[in-house]
Amino acid sequence: MLKQYAVIGLGRFGSAIARALYEANNEVLGIDINEEIIDEHQDIVSHAIIADSTDETSLKNVGIRNFDTVIVSIGDNMQASILTVVILHELGVKHIVAKALNKHHGLVLSKVGASEVVYPERDMALRIAHKLMSPNIIDYIELSKEYSIEEILIPSKIVGKSLINLNIRARYNVNVIAIRHKNEEMEIAPDPHYIFKDHDIMIVIGKNKEIKGLANFKEFINE
Repeated sequence: MLKQYAVIGLGRFGSAIARALYEANNEVLGIDINEEIIDEHQDIVSHAIIADSTDETSLKNVGIRNFDTVIVSIGDNMQASILTVVILHELGVKHIVAKALNKHHGLVLSKVGASEVVYPERDMALRIAHKLMSPNIIDYIELSKEYSIEEILIPSKIVGKSLINLNIRARYNVNVIAIRHKNEEMEIAPDPHYIFKDHDIMIVIGKNKEIKGLANFKEFINE
């Protein structure tokens, strides 16, 4: 079923989200107070309109409460982003995702009605730091302060070995939940006797400290 999204604020973060949602065949409404920005983004959304999101009447007029999710991605104007979330919440929008500039901003957004708060700059910095410390890690999703799901590129040393031979769960208390091949095909809940191939990527879940130990592959390389 086609979902409807509204993105308020078409800066770098907002426009990237709007484009991704639109290219995935969703209906996307882009809203910005700046006419030039709206003109520049007509082609990456279903509709783009000029509106002041801190004006309740403007949001009512575009039928904002009918959207499945509204993403508030207003730049550096904290007051405007907070007021926008307040209005959306009062209008009965069910799912509000709001971009926060810092922890305190995020706490306020949560308290005034945001269903979900995202920290794009912080999260990107963490991802870069994570990859610099463990070059084999392709990507990761933080589940909590202790746990995450991570994609790990296997080293050539373990190509030809099986999951059961590597005994990853017993060695590191980390579970391999999927394997992605070079051709992007996925093995979900792989068989213990699966033989690793060149360029395979393991998708694992576990404690961050233990995944980091696995990602270095020192134990396997030294065998």
